[in-house]
Amino acid sequence: MLVNSILRMNISIMRFMRNQKTGFQFILILLCLFLPWRQSASAQCCAGGSGSPIAGGASQGVLLERQVELNTNFQFITTNKFFSKDSPDSTKYFDRFHSTYQYFRLAYGVTKHFTMSVETGNYLEKEEIGLHNNPATTYSSKGIGDLILFPRYDLINLTEEKKRTELTVGLGYKIPLGSYNDSTGNVEPFSGTSYYVSNPQAVQLTSGAQDVIFYLFLFRGYPQKNWRFFCNGFYIKKGWNPLGEKMGDFASVGLFAGKTFFDKLGVTLQLRGEWMDKMQLNKNILLYAYPNYDPEATGYKKVFFTPQLSFTKGKFTVYGLYDLPVYQYVTKTQVGSELQVTVGLSFRFFAVRSVVTDGKSSVLFSCPMHPEITSSKPASCPKCGMDLEKIK
Repeated sequence: MLVNSILRMNISIMRFMRNQKTGFQFILILLCLFLPWRQSASAQCCAGGSGSPIAGGASQGVLLERQVELNTNFQFITTNKFFSKDSPDSTKYFDRFHSTYQYFRLAYGVTKHFTMSVETGNYLEKEEIGLHNNPATTYSSKGIGDLILFPRYDLINLTEEKKRTELTVGLGYKIPLGSYNDSTGNVEPFSGTSYYVSNPQAVQLTSGAQDVIFYLFLFRGYPQKNWRFFCNGFYIKKGWNPLGEKMGDFASVGLFAGKTFFDKLGVTLQLRGEWMDKMQLNKNILLYAYPNYDPEATGYKKVFFTPQLSFTKGKFTVYGLYDLPVYQYVTKTQVGSELQVTVGLSFRFFAVRSVVTDGKSSVLFSCPMHPEITSSKPASCPKCGMDLEKIK
């Protein structure tokens, strides 16, 4: 992250050295050699969150034809725990990291097998508080992050008498919209020359790279007993950003079991494993300057247990989930996960209330358990999996 700013700083220092006495030259040479290594040893790249830009890691199948979903959630992250490999470490490089992230998804059922969604996120706050609350090493940001185009297609969508099966694949594309090179100004004490140091990657609004998202979703539901079992998998192939950085590729697998009570209250338990590779830096850029973080102190393996509650009333669903880290393994010493909570609201409706004419009357298909779910043709209810019944 630091590459261009430190390069400009080093050039200005070299010009200054040519006009100063030998004693000052010697001091400045020591500063130039020492400060980058000191920053590299004391700053971390990762910040207790997930390597996935999709907040909550939501499991997404496909919608009914012409169905629209508006979904927003708020993700709260805070941590001050550091780990060396899989053990807690008393070493602290800053006091605390925390963020509040709003995620929004607009999805549309193009056909009964194909759904297209546009997703984006906005950081209401993202802050790394310096050690001992030092304002000089406290960094914060807020603003829009990434735009994600996320089509999904059902390979299997089978409703039988007592069970429903769905297999969905997706291929997403992440476009960076927010800043990835925000800097903080400093003044060189000898010459008074201003120079800028890039803020830690943890508080940048985006990685600055275009990523490709591979997605798999497998669902098995038992509508009569209100049980559902499903799993999802993400693999995110990270790209290079203009600074010569490539964040580590990300993969996750989640296993879910859920049951609906009173036709409105849903309880789901999730066990999720995450893996993130170490980041890479352009070696040609490293010939000129060192970054203000340790690129070797990146990458992790984590396991989370996540209980989730949801409540559905008509077309609205309110939900919340809490990530409990049960295992963490990080490369070298990094800040780990501590508290991560997501709450959200979903609203589903049909964009066009068209009806089919059988020659005598207009016909709609509706769910007997959820009458607000309707369709112009035979389909399955996205909430309980039951076949929609014909109504006049």
